[in-house]
Amino acid sequence: MTSGNLLTDHPALYEARFPDAERLAARWAEDCLRRHGAGPRVLDMGCGTGRDAAGLHAAGRTVTGADLSEAMLTHARAHHPGPQYVRADLHGFDLGPFDAVVCLDSSLLYCHTNDQLDGFLASCHRALSPGGLLVAEMRNGAYFLGRTDLLDRPTANAFAWQGTSYRSTTTLTVDRTAQLLRRTRVWTTDDGSEPVTQHSAWRLLFPHELRHFLTAHGFDVLELHDGPGPRTEPPWRAGESPGRTTDADRLHLVARRPHTH
Repeated sequence: MTSGNLLTDHPALYEARFPDAERLAARWAEDCLRRHGAGPRVLDMGCGTGRDAAGLHAAGRTVTGADLSEAMLTHARAHHPGPQYVRADLHGFDLGPFDAVVCLDSSLLYCHTNDQLDGFLASCHRALSPGGLLVAEMRNGAYFLGRTDLLDRPTANAFAWQGTSYRSTTTLTVDRTAQLLRRTRVWTTDDGSEPVTQHSAWRLLFPHELRHFLTAHGFDVLELHDGPGPRTEPPWRAGESPGRTTDADRLHLVARRPHTH
């Protein structure tokens, strides 16, 4: 078996596997920005294929999309024009100034260590103008306290793209020592290609832990809840208010860089 990241290396395949025809993530983020009066300049950190950045651009924002993957950035420039796209590492970047930083689909959780998380939050604080917002959406580490329904059992998925059938088998395990949720995904196709095994991981952050990091970096936490959001069940709908609990499997964050810091 070979190893790689099939979806990151093939952004069009990523969009086929995870369709978002209603631009739900971008619409949710725009709702957060609007409710808290954010200015027009937005940085989408970990922008991936550019769909969410383009959705925010369509809502009237001046958007910069940043990602570490050149393949993703090339795809974004070609297929989701409007934003400016730049290469940057979320563990430490020097971009700005912006009125908001948006970080969706668990991108923040690629900060696996405390130093990496410190680097991300310090970079966000530096990038934001006073009063600017950080809006993030991610998995909720607290969900895995005593729950195993998402763990240790393979889940299968199949879809077709450009005449080829793709099948994936995904297994999630908790690495308690590293405080990571590890994912192993095996891809097979019907075109005779060798199977591809992909390994990735997310930091398991707990709500109080995240709040502590944000406060230490000079942010005021305005919202921290488990839904509704773009990837909850049922998903967020326009006009819905933020929740008050942090028990379900997603976390939604809105924090502000105060004017006085």
